[in-house]
Amino acid sequence: MRKISLTTLVVLITFCSLAQKPNRYTDSLNAIVQNGPSDSARVRAALLLSYHWAAWDPGKGQEYIDIAKAKGAEKIPYLNALTYWYQGIIHYVKEELDKSSESFMKSNELLKAFDTREALSFRSQAWHNYGIVLQTKGDEEGFARAMIDESIPLAQQAKDTGYLGKNYLDLAIVFKNTKQYDKAVAYLKDAISTLAQFRKPLDLINAYTTLAETYTFKEEYNNAKPMLDSALAWLTRRPNSYLMVEYYTAESIYYVAVKEYGQALTSVEKGVAIAKAQDRKYDEQRLLLEKYYAYYFLKEYKKAKDVLAYLYEQPQFMQLFSSRLELFSGMALTNAAMGNMKEAYDWQVRYSKLSDSVNESRLKDEINALEVKYGNAEKQKKIEVLKAENEKSSLSARNTMLMIWFLGSVCVLLLVVAVLTLLYIRNNKKLARQKDLNHQQQLKEIEQQQQIQVGHALLQGEERERRRVAGDLHDGLGGLLAGVKINLSGVAATDQHRDLSRVVDQLDHSISELRRIARNMMPEALLKFGLETALREACENLITDKVNIHFQSYGISKDIPHEKQLTIYRIVQELLTNAIKHSSASEILLQCSQNDETFFVTIEDNGKGFDTGAVKEVKGIGLGNVKNRVEYLAGKLEISSAINEGTSINIELNVA
Repeated sequence: MRKISLTTLVVLITFCSLAQKPNRYTDSLNAIVQNGPSDSARVRAALLLSYHWAAWDPGKGQEYIDIAKAKGAEKIPYLNALTYWYQGIIHYVKEELDKSSESFMKSNELLKAFDTREALSFRSQAWHNYGIVLQTKGDEEGFARAMIDESIPLAQQAKDTGYLGKNYLDLAIVFKNTKQYDKAVAYLKDAISTLAQFRKPLDLINAYTTLAETYTFKEEYNNAKPMLDSALAWLTRRPNSYLMVEYYTAESIYYVAVKEYGQALTSVEKGVAIAKAQDRKYDEQRLLLEKYYAYYFLKEYKKAKDVLAYLYEQPQFMQLFSSRLELFSGMALTNAAMGNMKEAYDWQVRYSKLSDSVNESRLKDEINALEVKYGNAEKQKKIEVLKAENEKSSLSARNTMLMIWFLGSVCVLLLVVAVLTLLYIRNNKKLARQKDLNHQQQLKEIEQQQQIQVGHALLQGEERERRRVAGDLHDGLGGLLAGVKINLSGVAATDQHRDLSRVVDQLDHSISELRRIARNMMPEALLKFGLETALREACENLITDKVNIHFQSYGISKDIPHEKQLTIYRIVQELLTNAIKHSSASEILLQCSQNDETFFVTIEDNGKGFDTGAVKEVKGIGLGNVKNRVEYLAGKLEISSAINEGTSINIELNVA
């Protein structure tokens, strides 16, 4: 796969220069430098002139940087920050890469004090150009990090959509160079849509040619050709000799891939002619690399080798790690095809050492594979002798070191296995204990649920029995006693017997008591008028000369299911009965309220109180019935009492 470098910074300068009319443009800026209305205007004009001349004459570009400083750039913080930005470009063009990096980072640091869109845009470009310097040094990953982490987010903050599209384009080239073609295609499509929207034809053409190359490397030739056609259409509308070189480069790569080598050579010659005319040495060398591939696949190995030999002498081409790697590999293949096995071997060694200097075993495999292929036994002997001479002095020490490393690795491995085994055993024990606890908890919950269900069944049975007995008392025995009373009343009125009248009065009292018992067993008011009325009537029926009961109600709904109303009534009835029987209270307060699906019961008395800790030891069933009913309604019961300080009971019930 042929890689390209990002010459974007230089391209940017050249585009700017080519796009201007030098005399009018430079004369206008020079006039401002000499007679501008302010120091700020004069400094900006000098910096723009430095930018204009950077690609053509870096020395002259540096002169304008110095003029900007002389005009007061260092006294204006914002323009001082921009001066470092423009200085970074001059350093880059002069191949002073370390100084270029320092200038761009200094500019970025100083621009942090400003939050304008222009400042954010310059910071984005500073990171972009810093990444290009890293890429020039062979650090593709560093360039990608600078773009993704810094340049693109800053361009988005600055809302500089045009420059954002350029960032997408340059980042896509990195992914293409690292064979991450799907990511490259995605970023290139984003770049094209952004650049087309904001009418950036120069970058757009570059994006089309780059996408064509990417599709070619993916072997999606049907997609590559339309991208070349789109680039050519834009070039027809906006002729640009600079970008014609990019187009011919992409076209030659495409023709080599589809095995149309004659067409590839034609594209190379056209592109080389333009590149030479513009003194663009690296772009010329990129095209010559495609010329090499065309000759190689045409089996014109002598011509192919001559091209590589020429490229080997070019410092621009050999500066990049990827270019050196590709040239060494090509030399090895070409010499092998020509039968020059000694040269092929030497170039293969250089290629292997460059691609992976620490992987000596891979180097040996590649050398052996090359020699086996061409059956050169004599060269094998030379290699073995050379290898023996080079390794003889260090063989013993190397073996010792390898043994130490091996034993150390084994010890570390055993320790890791032991630790992992211990952790595994402990984890299993914890899981077993947790499972046992969960199982016990589930059993406890099931047992509690069963107790609640049994209690509920008992309560339902008790209510049914109460209802039956109340009906029998009221309708059966009550009716009979009423009939007896009527008959005795008639006889007493006729005979005027005092004793008989007293019997009638006692019978009347018995009937009243019978009806009271029946009402308590099945409150008639609850059935007819609802819970609030039934509770009020229950309180009134229990009021005596010794005990006064105050009833307060708030927001009790009539829509509570009848079964739950009856359960609440029984709870209150039991609590009132307990208070009257056991507390010796003279005042009892009952409060009942409802909030949505929660029913609240509070009962307080001024009685003698009791020890709440001893409640569990009492064997009476009254409080037990209350607890069962509270649990049935998924409620909460809270009892607060102390000896001679009265009792307070709070209950929350679910009446959903």
